[in-house]
Amino acid sequence: MSEAWVFPGQGSQETGMGRDLYEAYAAARDMYDRADSVLGRPISQLCFEGPADELGKTTNAQPGIFVTSMALLAVAREAGMLSGNPAFVSGHSMGEYSALCAADALDFDAGLRLVETRGKVTQAAADASPGGMAAILGLDEEAARDVCNEAGAELCNINSPGQIVIGGMKAEVAKACELALTAGAKRAIALDVGGAFHTSLMQPAVEPMREAVAAAGLRVPRVPFVANATADAMTNVDAIGDELVFQLMNPVRWVQCVEYMAAEGVTSFVEIGPGRVLSGLIKRIAPSAETRSINGVGSLVA
Repeated sequence: MSEAWVFPGQGSQETGMGRDLYEAYAAARDMYDRADSVLGRPISQLCFEGPADELGKTTNAQPGIFVTSMALLAVAREAGMLSGNPAFVSGHSMGEYSALCAADALDFDAGLRLVETRGKVTQAAADASPGGMAAILGLDEEAARDVCNEAGAELCNINSPGQIVIGGMKAEVAKACELALTAGAKRAIALDVGGAFHTSLMQPAVEPMREAVAAAGLRVPRVPFVANATADAMTNVDAIGDELVFQLMNPVRWVQCVEYMAAEGVTSFVEIGPGRVLSGLIKRIAPSAETRSINGVGSLVA
C-alpha cells in the first residue's frame, strides 16, 4: 500500500488545542517548549489556554497549527504509527511548511520562523487591503472562475469537487456570491477569515516571504513534495522555494494534488494535524482511497 502524509493549514483553533498531547507525551512537550523558545513567546500557552479570539488571529493560528502538527508527527513516529517514509508529502496552504519539515527539507526551527513570518506579512497585507473569502458549493472550477472574472474576485482554494473558495475585496466577493447562486451554486457562504488569502491582495507579502524563504536553509526533501500551485511533485530546492512564495497569491489546487498522488499509486492518506478537514476532502476527491487522521491523543491510542 502506497501512503502519503498530508498536513492541514487550518484546524481546530479552539482553546485547548494540543493540551492533552502536551500532558501525555514527552515528545510533544519538547516540541511546544522548543517553539516557545524559538518564538520568544508562549505559543503553547496560547494554544492551551487562549483566549480563543487571540488564538484565532492569523499570526497565532498558523504557528499554533504548525507546532501541533509537528508534535503529532513526533509522537506518531515514536509510537510506531508511521513506518518509514511515505511516497509523498503535501500540505494545504500553510500546511506545506509542515509537509516540508516532515520530509526533512526544513528544520523545525526554520519552519516555525517561516510560518510566523508568513502569518505576520499576510496579516499586514490583509490589513492594508481588507478583503474577504467565501465558499461556493455546487459549481465546478470553470463556472466558479467565470463568476470570479465577471465580479472581479479570484479563486483561492479548489478544495473538492463542488467546493471552491473565492476571495478578493469584500464587495467583489459579495457580487461573486450573488452571481454564483444565479449560475446554480447550492450555497455561497462568507467565511470568517482575516483577509483574502491566496489572492493578488497578498502582493505586499511576497518580497518579505521571498527573503525569509531564501534564508531558511531549504534542503532536498527525502520524499517528493506535492505543491499546491502546480499539483506536481517537487524535489528541486529552488522550485520549492518559489512555490512557497507563489502560493501566497495563487489558488491551492487541492483537488489536483490529491488526484496526482492517487494517479501515482497512493491508496492511503494520513492527515497529521488538528482536525479532520483534509480527510473529508480526500474522500470526495478519491473515494476509493483510505484515510486516517492523527489529530489528538485519541487517534494515537486507538
